[in-house]
Amino acid sequence: MTYLVTGATGKAGRHVVDHLLQAGQQVRALTRDPAKANLPPQVEVVAGDLTVPESLAPAFDGVTGVHLLTVGGDDYATLRTAPDIVALALKAGVRRATVLWNGQLGPVEEAVEASELEWTRLQPVDFMGNTLGWAESIRTEDSVREPFGDVPAAMVHEADVGAAAAVALVEPGHAGKIYTLTGPEALTPRRRLDIIAAVIGRELRFDELTEEQARERWRQASHGEELIDLLAAWQGNPPPAAYTVVPTVEDLTGRPARSFTEWVHGHTAHFG
Repeated sequence: MTYLVTGATGKAGRHVVDHLLQAGQQVRALTRDPAKANLPPQVEVVAGDLTVPESLAPAFDGVTGVHLLTVGGDDYATLRTAPDIVALALKAGVRRATVLWNGQLGPVEEAVEASELEWTRLQPVDFMGNTLGWAESIRTEDSVREPFGDVPAAMVHEADVGAAAAVALVEPGHAGKIYTLTGPEALTPRRRLDIIAAVIGRELRFDELTEEQARERWRQASHGEELIDLLAAWQGNPPPAAYTVVPTVEDLTGRPARSFTEWVHGHTAHFG
């Protein structure tokens, strides 16, 4: 059986690929630029763009299950092509789908959950890997400039997201389930910076931005206003689910969720 992973070169996507391979499955990876995929040699890498459904038909050929993103394009905008994507998947005989949400329900979830697919929705509260956005300022300035410094989040290691997705795709019993995925503790940005400082052995400073300063920085990073509003809401006034630790990762995978300290130890080279 072949499993198709969309967003296969992203933070979580690479781990979905790895865990499917570890489970002995055949993996096909969808990317807009196969030449830059840098995935294991046993992975079949195919070109395609979720915002251009007509590019996807070959990718679905012979696929049993698919891991779907809910955003696409350079601006990470919500995908509006979901009905076409789902129709292509069903026509090709796809049976299962995991959907990686982006913080709010949208067209992909609606289309998948209204279809005949055996779907599972994965809801990571935030990726530990997003902390890599701090790497350059830590390397060059020994500081981080971020908003909402005292708002906690139960961030999840992207490897745990990949493991959960692989289980839901390969094993029975997950159809129609919605899984919130968290790490083992809720941490504020200030506390995360303290952990990085302790691991790399340097004193680091947290400089807090106002919300408007943060919004302007996101605009300069070419984020669309829809994504900016989502980031501001999710980081500044998150729902309880964003900071409430749940045991879903361990329930699904049989191992405890990885800690932020573990994540930092695996990425120290990025911080100089």
